[in-house]
Amino acid sequence: MPDLALLDTGTAYFLDRLRAAGLDRPSALPGWTGRHVAAHVSANANALGRLARWARTGEKALMYASARARDAEIEELALLPSDELGELVRTTAAELRAVLGVGTAGQWAARVRTAQGREVAAAEVVWMRTREVWVHGADLGGRFEDFPDALVDGLIEDVVGTWDARGQGPWMTLRATDRPALWHVAPPLPDAAEATVQEAKAPEAQDPKAQDPEAERPEAQGPKTQGPKTEASAVEGARAHQGATVGPVAAVGPPVVVGTAAALAARLTGRGQPPASGAPPIGRLL
Repeated sequence: MPDLALLDTGTAYFLDRLRAAGLDRPSALPGWTGRHVAAHVSANANALGRLARWARTGEKALMYASARARDAEIEELALLPSDELGELVRTTAAELRAVLGVGTAGQWAARVRTAQGREVAAAEVVWMRTREVWVHGADLGGRFEDFPDALVDGLIEDVVGTWDARGQGPWMTLRATDRPALWHVAPPLPDAAEATVQEAKAPEAQDPKAQDPEAERPEAQGPKTQGPKTEASAVEGARAHQGATVGPVAAVGPPVVVGTAAALAARLTGRGQPPASGAPPIGRLL
């Protein structure tokens, strides 16, 4: 059975941030208020619950009927009275947690299909929800510095692993300044390099309402069991400035993006401070 500890603390974190931020104030997501974030997180709980029940019963159930239906649901839920919307967020979170709290080894290994159409083990649903509540808590005034180290590393590894699996780069090395950790992103494959740049520049990469958020972000893979790569020597001349920044580029090496692990995770999910000139383009990934 997957470990639910980070999910439980993340749910509490999101609910705390929602209470503190309020529903009607703007969130960190362009064009979305707290209402939209709350509606999205509530709808996401129901969608992931459908995947979990699919794994338990064997009856196929998609996360969403379509991207358009998902978008319409968010807009509809965002119009609910404040008390009703807040209660809905709490209820749907609790219902999903109850579903995730049971299951056999075979059920957790069952294959389900995400909104992107990719088949994953049902156990990945736990990571998908964990990432959802923590990162959207940051959209409501939280900070990536609030996140547990295991979660921060998991977010970085998730994005880096997805890029490598897709062969899309962007080519770079991520270096944490608060612990001896390096993450290497392989160069993009020739036929994927241009597509990656264009996706990062596209308007929908910055607008949470322009695309299906499930399709924008990297596919849920969960934190890797091994930790980040380490290196004793520092990258000379690289400095952390307002979060992640870019260090010197070797003659034949990738750009080195430097910052605390939390700043790097924020940057990779499209929420960090823009780094110095020359950094690889990164769109919003959640």
